[in-house]
Amino acid sequence: MCTRLTLTADATALQAAFPQFELPADWQPRYNIAPGQPLLVVPNTPQRQGTFFVWGLIPAWAKPDARGRYRSFVNARAETAAHKPAFRGPMRYRRCLVLADGFYEWHGPKGRRQPWRFTLRDGRPFALAGLWDRHLTPDGSELLTCAVLTTAANEVVRPIHDRMPVILPPEAYDLWLQPEPVDPATLTPWLRPYPAEEMRGYPVHPRVNNPRYDRPDAIEPWQPPQAHALPLEAAP
Repeated sequence: MCTRLTLTADATALQAAFPQFELPADWQPRYNIAPGQPLLVVPNTPQRQGTFFVWGLIPAWAKPDARGRYRSFVNARAETAAHKPAFRGPMRYRRCLVLADGFYEWHGPKGRRQPWRFTLRDGRPFALAGLWDRHLTPDGSELLTCAVLTTAANEVVRPIHDRMPVILPPEAYDLWLQPEPVDPATLTPWLRPYPAEEMRGYPVHPRVNNPRYDRPDAIEPWQPPQAHALPLEAAP
């Protein structure tokens, strides 16, 4: 599972990192993005403009429950997404890049789980493989939602969690953002763990467990008291 992201670059740095896209000039850094909140994405439309989709994909065909709530999907497994009813249409027709510069995972027993943040070694922003869908509610409003694809963890992430989000290299962006239908089989080679030697991970304060906590100190390294089973930084 990947259920928390960061995107701490300001608007100027973010645009410099992704010069091929037109990104919002009013972007404000985020330090703890949770499901149900907006993600900055670039959908596979001809304009290639950054926009905001709610994190938690609701399929176009979804029906609300008796309370008017929808089941949403935060993640999609890269190995099976092309065959699952909620994702097979988006895999072929509706893909997006989810912009981020870090993600959190948790380690340890229930009730004492320690959050870790994972980034690229140079700290630069990156793009995750995402799927999106458009849903019209009974009252006629439009919901634009997305999910993050996950794959097996690499050697840096694996001591903390067995899954990680799919980080796409820039050379995959054009294929992923094709507006025309794409055979999912052509996407499979890119849905792999990111090279471990290009990543790092470190523990952060449990304050990030609160999805409403979104301050700069959320991403600062933090050594858990009396916790020596894992080093301060995870490296291959």
